[in-house]
Amino acid sequence: MWRTRAAAACVICRSLANSSYGIKRKSPLQNLHLVSRSIHHPYYPSSKFQRPPLRISIQLFSSLNRLPLRKTKLLDVKYGYQSHRNFWLTRLASRLLKLRYLILGSAVGGGYTAKKTYDQWKDMMPDLDEYKWIVPDFIWELDEHIDFEKLIKALPDADDIAKLLPDFDKIGESFTSLKGFFSPGSPGETAFRATDQGYDNDKQYKKASDKEKIDQLQEELLRTQLKYQRMLERLEKENKELRKLVLQRDDKGIHQRKLKKSLIDMYSEVLDILSDYDASYNTQDHLPRVVVVGDQSAGKTSVLEMIAQARIFPRGSGEMMTRSPVKVTLSEGPHHVALFKDSSREFDLTKEEDLAALRNEIEIRMRNSVKEGCTVSTETISLSVKGPGLQRMVLVDLPGVISTVTSGMAPDTKETIFSISKAYMQNPNAIILCIQDGSVDAERSIVTDLVSQMDPQGKRTIFVLTKVDLAEKNVASPSRIQQIIEGKLFPMKALGYFAVVTGKGNSSESIESIKEYEEEFFQNSKLLKTCMLKAHQVTTKNLSLAVSDCFWKMVRESVEQQADAFKATRFNLETEWKNNYPRLRELDRNELFEKAKNEILDEVISLTQVTPKHWEEILQKTLWERVSTHVIENIYLPAAQTMNSGTFNTTVDIKLKQWTDKQLPNKAVEVAWETLQEEFSRFMTEQKGKEHDDIFDKLKQAVKEESIKRHKWNERAEDSLRVIQHNALEDRSISDKQQWDAAIHFMEETLQSRLKDTESVIEDMVGPDWKKRWLYWIGRTKEQNIRNETKNELEKLIKCNEEHAAYLANDEVTTVRKNLEARGITVDPCLIKDTWHQIYRRYFLKTALNHCNLCRRGFYYYQRHFVDSELECNDIVLFWRIQRMLAITANTLRQQLTNTEVRRLEKNVKEVLEDFAEDNEKKVKLLTGKRVQLAEDLKKVREIQEKLEAFIEALHQEK
Repeated sequence: MWRTRAAAACVICRSLANSSYGIKRKSPLQNLHLVSRSIHHPYYPSSKFQRPPLRISIQLFSSLNRLPLRKTKLLDVKYGYQSHRNFWLTRLASRLLKLRYLILGSAVGGGYTAKKTYDQWKDMMPDLDEYKWIVPDFIWELDEHIDFEKLIKALPDADDIAKLLPDFDKIGESFTSLKGFFSPGSPGETAFRATDQGYDNDKQYKKASDKEKIDQLQEELLRTQLKYQRMLERLEKENKELRKLVLQRDDKGIHQRKLKKSLIDMYSEVLDILSDYDASYNTQDHLPRVVVVGDQSAGKTSVLEMIAQARIFPRGSGEMMTRSPVKVTLSEGPHHVALFKDSSREFDLTKEEDLAALRNEIEIRMRNSVKEGCTVSTETISLSVKGPGLQRMVLVDLPGVISTVTSGMAPDTKETIFSISKAYMQNPNAIILCIQDGSVDAERSIVTDLVSQMDPQGKRTIFVLTKVDLAEKNVASPSRIQQIIEGKLFPMKALGYFAVVTGKGNSSESIESIKEYEEEFFQNSKLLKTCMLKAHQVTTKNLSLAVSDCFWKMVRESVEQQADAFKATRFNLETEWKNNYPRLRELDRNELFEKAKNEILDEVISLTQVTPKHWEEILQKTLWERVSTHVIENIYLPAAQTMNSGTFNTTVDIKLKQWTDKQLPNKAVEVAWETLQEEFSRFMTEQKGKEHDDIFDKLKQAVKEESIKRHKWNERAEDSLRVIQHNALEDRSISDKQQWDAAIHFMEETLQSRLKDTESVIEDMVGPDWKKRWLYWIGRTKEQNIRNETKNELEKLIKCNEEHAAYLANDEVTTVRKNLEARGITVDPCLIKDTWHQIYRRYFLKTALNHCNLCRRGFYYYQRHFVDSELECNDIVLFWRIQRMLAITANTLRQQLTNTEVRRLEKNVKEVLEDFAEDNEKKVKLLTGKRVQLAEDLKKVREIQEKLEAFIEALHQEK
């Protein structure tokens, strides 16, 4: 049977070979199809089948192989002259028609499949507009040389292809007949077995060669990426040098123009004002920042230093170094410098001495910001870093998250760090730079849970894996690092994933050496060669570019909305001010302090306007009130009881000398200082009618107390005053009758005051007299009755002996006690002596007042030294000496006050005001109230809105 079919096929082949359709030519057997030769002519030399070189068939890229094949019957070939003669032309035409359909169908189907595959691939490709900088520029220029639109239009539409479906059916029937021809048991099976064995061997070879080609392509791709990376770095370095030269020319004034403030500096100023305005960092502030968070010792500071290209932060081995938030503003400039917002000193970051000084200053500021009993602080330290090639952005480095509070830390340190981190990350426009240590187990991470709570969708989180070099050495499975980078080991999601190397663990390494080490590591790393990591996911350079792009994208999307919010807040505050304080200017706390400062200085100057007479009257009166008790009790009364003129004068001189040497100058200075304080307080607290503003009362009181506390009287004043007082008391010469009468008047006033006090004491001792008892219906106590009886007995003694001594004798005490006991009153001897002291004092003062009246006409005898006269007025001379000493002392103190002490007090007040002006906490404490807070908020909101509008305008201009 096989031979019959072979013979029939041979007849057909010969007829095809020998036939000519209008043209006579000889077609060699070699022109037949390979399959025909292998089947019909086993003797032909090509029966030893040699597979031609591998080529790609159109059928591999065609969709025709997907069409269902129909089984068709092969027409039986009949032998005979008639069939060979009558039907060979028809068969030839059908073969040619089938060949046409095959070629046309393959072309159309292949084109349709290619277009459909292109559309599918195009839809699956992500949007890479943000990463155009990675692809070389010539790739984007291909569309200038190839017209893709024209190529797409040349492909047939779906409607045209649908019209060809009947032809496809015919082609399917032809393929079905071929399938039947080569079915098992057919003559073609044996031939195909031979070809299949060769094809299988070639397929295995192809798989091996494909794997090698993939490896070669990956290595070539990596080399190309590194090549372009080095080219980009070289161009960036050249650009950096050129920009540095341009900026240096501008600094030197070659172009006589003023450089505008950079965008990032304008934005940083807004954040600084917001930090002062919104100390609690509440939800009013939604402006973007890059918030750097991570576990303690995860490498946050190192990443920040690599981005800033300088070792600017203090370092410690395992010790908590970041104790407060540090806001770092990165901007481009001709010189690599750093400076604080509240200082004009620039630190040159290219010099190691300045770097050490900067690190020390940051550490000092952190420790000063931490309150007593705490470990971390919420106060933000603002630092600006400028340099060539720096990416413009604002980063906030937060204290590292800890899991355990160690010794030396405050008990609430962990909770405080969590609250600070949450406060910054709650800002919906803040970019969270989550730092994870790659050298430790991922399960030990704390910060990832915190970040996932704040940003569950990962729309503003960038994950950074540090210490990848250690991770690659220590991790047994490199795919674990890939899982970490892809976020499969953490519950958190992220906008991007990066892997960096920030040094070998040596704090003395330079930034350049770390960069070289990082590039060398990733160039030789298996993570990059095996495509576990992509080229744009590694190195801090790519990280800083991605963070900067994300930061500015967030800024552009949110800054106008924030400006509108502050505009609405400003309108609300202005309306509230107009309704509550329509006639007052909007003075913030600093302006109010300046106003209060001027008022206080004016009041201090008012002290110089006090008249000398007023000073001396106050000083003399106050000094006598302070020393009168000592003069009467310790000098006058003991001397007056001697009953002898010589003894009186001697006693007075001795006691005055002792008093002047020890007590009097010091008392006088104290009186002068208290008088100055009282006058200063009177001017400070005196209300000035409608102009008085009680909002300054607390501030004035604090300034007064602090100034008085700092003021010290001149120490040499006492010595000079002692000499003056001693000389005044030595003088006994009364020059005229007017001074004599003044001394008598001074003595009478003093004695009457003492007599009034004594009678008040006696009344308290013996109780009310009969008039008060009857009028006010009050009675005496038992003790008052005993004292009253004792007083009556003692008055009898004085009446019996008007020149009685100042003290009772023991027998007199016994006599009084027995007389009282006879009337049934038991009295203690101490009570008798105490009562006698007051009774005799009253009697003596009344006698002295009577003596004053007698001495009114004694000035004549005084001039004659009381010769030939029984009248002695030595007590009048004593009081004149006291009075003159008081007048001279008051005059001396007045001169010292007006010439020296008032000016020194004014200087102290100015120093206190200057100290208060620099102490914001003091101003907030002393200048309080709704009015102050409203004006303060209004000023800050206006300033923020104006700066935001200026920033937005500059942003639009740059765009």
